[in-house]
Amino acid sequence: MGDAVMELGERELEKIGKYVQSHLEEWNKGSNVLEFKAQRELDLVERMVRVEEGLKNIAEQMQKGFEYMEKRFEQVEKRFEQIDKRFEQVDKRFELMEKRFDQIDKRFEQVDKRFEQVDKRFEQVDKRFEDMQHYMDRRFSQLQWMIGIGFTAITVFMGLLNFL
Repeated sequence: MGDAVMELGERELEKIGKYVQSHLEEWNKGSNVLEFKAQRELDLVERMVRVEEGLKNIAEQMQKGFEYMEKRFEQVEKRFEQIDKRFEQVDKRFELMEKRFDQIDKRFEQVDKRFEQVDKRFEQVDKRFEDMQHYMDRRFSQLQWMIGIGFTAITVFMGLLNFL
């Protein structure tokens, strides 16, 4: 009955109010005025009891809802803690990877130093080859001159032998 009252609009309530006002005198003139008042008070008390019960029911449902929400929040909090732990593990893995990359960088630096040393050795070898080439060129030129002078000397000597 309380739900039906809640669904009534203001116009309907005004119509009901006017109806009650217009018929109130008739109802009061009758011999059952005391009964009507007593019945009216009983109805009001019943309505108040139903409203109190409804409010109590709503309060209980709200309490259950709050308890359920609290449990859900605890579950969500546990889930966030698990996620935080996973993020910490991922952070640790990244730190390890970063250390490994640092080690690899150091190794590459060592390899670069070795390549620089090898480059220096190749430069030394190239310089030695150039020096050797200059030496060999000079030696070869000397030998050519010596061979040329030797052939010339032999030719002159043979020519002299032929004259004599």
